[in-house]
Amino acid sequence: MKIDDWLLEILACPNCRGELKADEATDELVCTGTCKYAYPVRDDIPVLLVDEARTPA
Repeated sequence: MKIDDWLLEILACPNCRGELKADEATDELVCTGTCKYAYPVRDDIPVLLVDEARTPA
């Protein structure tokens, strides 16, 4: 997964507006805010749709 640092700085979780952190092991962007949703990254493009997010276990 290749996402530029400048892009991660401006992206926010669409659910709670928290900061997103890249998780290279699962190819996801994980919210560090209150919801902790994990958004998939497909072909190096973040899919920031709440319906597509994985909820915390």
